[in-house]
Amino acid sequence: MPTAEKRVVISPDVDTLTDSIASRFLNRVSTWGADGRTVNVGLAGGGIIGDVLERLGSHPERDSVDWSRVHFWWVDERFVPRDSDDRNEAVARRAFLDAIAVPAENVHPIAASDEVSDAETAATAYAAELAAAGSDETAWPVFDICFLGVGPDGHIASLFPDRGEIRITDSAVSAVHDSPKPPSDRVTLTRPVINASKRVWMVLAGPDKSAALGLALAGASYHSVPAAGAKGTRRTILFTDEATAAQVPPELIDDQY
Repeated sequence: MPTAEKRVVISPDVDTLTDSIASRFLNRVSTWGADGRTVNVGLAGGGIIGDVLERLGSHPERDSVDWSRVHFWWVDERFVPRDSDDRNEAVARRAFLDAIAVPAENVHPIAASDEVSDAETAATAYAAELAAAGSDETAWPVFDICFLGVGPDGHIASLFPDRGEIRITDSAVSAVHDSPKPPSDRVTLTRPVINASKRVWMVLAGPDKSAALGLALAGASYHSVPAAGAKGTRRTILFTDEATAAQVPPELIDDQY
């Protein structure tokens, strides 16, 4: 039965981790598309997510998916010029999106700093685009899968610990200024959008992520550890490697899922 309880899937190393996530993703999306469904995917930034996207871009099963049925959204973006390599969009296109036959109108980037005047304008525009694809229940499309990287401090998207953005519940998108991690100006989806996702897939690898993994599993305050508050309505999975899980108490690990 579907459950939103957090589950941990451990791979021996990062290569195996990224390959298993890519295979699982392609299998799920291919099945849903074959059933005639429209699939919405939330994409994140960060090094390990970039590795997953690269694996997707080169995966032998990549072209088995009907990409015309899949829409890609971003959970956050750096507010920098469109051609900047700092943009999460740039990483996703280079690693994956440019390699698949996805219609241009199915890719929904957040506006760049050379396209609109400020991050607030970009946030407002993205909220409107989300709402246009939403429903009577939500002012955004419900993500079938929402990818999230997790920082060593437990941040997800551009929702950082003990900041106002993590507490926002009355809007879908927020501007971020003076980010603890550069670049300082960003745009992020808020918790209500992330937690409306059917499946939240958090990906974290490396010993520096061990503490964040442990706190996320232990049910820490989401204000101080945003990853602890990320959850899907059907599945919440933390994909990790053995090095990351090594310092986590065994009772918090469930790798049988």
